[in-house]
Formats: sequence, C-alpha cells, structure tokens
Amino acid sequence: MTALPFFQVDAFADRPFAGNPAAVMPLDAWLDDATLQAIAAEHNLAETAFVIPADGLDADYELRWFTPTSEVAMCGHATLASGHVLIGDRAAVRFATRQAGVLEVARDGPGYRLSLPVWRPDPKPLPEALAALGLRPDEVTETLWHAQRYAMVVLADEAAVRAVEPDYAALARLGDWLTIVTAPGDAADVASRAFAPGAGIPEDPVTGSAHAVIAPWWAARLGRTRFTAFQASARGGRLDVSLEGERVVLGGACVTVMEGCFFLAPTPEPYSQ
Repeated sequence: MTALPFFQVDAFADRPFAGNPAAVMPLDAWLDDATLQAIAAEHNLAETAFVIPADGLDADYELRWFTPTSEVAMCGHATLASGHVLIGDRAAVRFATRQAGVLEVARDGPGYRLSLPVWRPDPKPLPEALAALGLRPDEVTETLWHAQRYAMVVLADEAAVRAVEPDYAALARLGDWLTIVTAPGDAADVASRAFAPGAGIPEDPVTGSAHAVIAPWWAARLGRTRFTAFQASARGGRLDVSLEGERVVLGGACVTVMEGCFFLAPTPEPYSQ
C-alpha cells in the first residue's frame, strides 16, 4: 500500500466552502494515465492536479489536470491551488504543462496572481449549444468558439446568465466542451457561468481557463485591460482580471480545507484456478 499526500483547496475563495475545490497531489514521478484518471474519479472534484518536480524545464514542476472522466488542456483553479500548496517561501512558482505552456502563480498580498495564455475565441454559430442551454437566438448577443473546445455565448445581462437552465444531457452529447455564458455584471464588470457535463462537470463553480477565453473579448468591449469578474455559480467566485499582452492574469485567494493521504494499493494479480 502506497500513501500519497493530497490537499483539497478552495481556489478563488477567501473562506472555506466558496470558490472551486481542487485536489492537489504532489508525486515523485508520473503514475500511469489510467491510475491518474482513477484517482481523479475517486476524488470526484472538478479537477485533480498532479505535479512532479520538473527536470531540465523552465519551471519548478510539471503539472497535469484530470476531471472525473478525462484529462484537460488547461485548468486555472487547480493551477492556483497547486501554487498555493507548493509556493513555500518563494515569490512565485512555475508549472510546465503539456498543452498550455508554462503557467505561473505569484504571491500578491494575501492572495495570488495566476498567469495563463490568452485563448482568443472566434465568432461561430453554435445552434446546438444554444438549444442545449435553452436559449433562443434572439436572446443571444454573440456566439464564439475556441479550438480547445470552448464555446462562449454572450447574453444581455447578469440576470439572463443566472436564468440559464441547461439540458445537461444535451450538452454532454455535444462532446467534451466547456460552454460559457457571459454578460455584463451587476456588482462586477463581467458575469459568467460555465458548464462541462461532457467532462463529468455539470456546472463548474469558478473556471480560471474560461476567463482566458472571455478576457480578450471583454477587454475589447469594455475598452480597458483590467476588470472584475464574478462567476455566478451556487458557490460563486470573484476574480480580478488583467489582459497583459498575450497573457491573462487572474487574481484570487485560496483556502486549504483538507490534507491527507491517498492509499494506493498494488494492482492485484489476475485470478487463476
């Protein structure tokens, strides 16, 4: 039996039970993909982040993220949680990833700054997504798409964002997408919600990577590169957003709510008579 340390962190949260929970598991070396996926399914959180020490890379650690059903190209909140766990006495910690480049979590007062790549979406009709969201075309300002399977639907106001009642089964049939609905906010500049039932996440509480997609669009519409955002899920989460060249920088805090050991048993020998 191998004991693997793990941490559960509420990211983009200044108190427990808010923001988005992520599991963080520091490893000495990569386990096989099937085992990583099984551990993530056992945690049953939006994402489980696995990290190992980086070897010869421009980073401190290598980082991968898994939902309960699949590996993802980029996850903001679990990166922020990983930085919170691993930063120690450093000013910043850098993570080498397989599809999103090098990501950095830096100290910023009582919280952190998370640097992600800009993922600019392009206009594209999304009739199947609108139908699955229960939206009519006349209720929608614009629909956009990013090649990493991010759908973005712009609505009139925050009330419309909050009122969306997706057909999760229909959304899941579209595939492993993150579908974002967004609009001008009430208490924040921008409001959003994000859904990924095709990846085992009906509604994601606070989605860092979604803001890597919506930030360039909103910066252009607002006429400024800094704004506030609120993800209007049941848990809710507030983010400070900055567009800095080809990086989106998200400000937020983290709270560790759990530490423990994950006991990994050796694979049993096949039974034979």
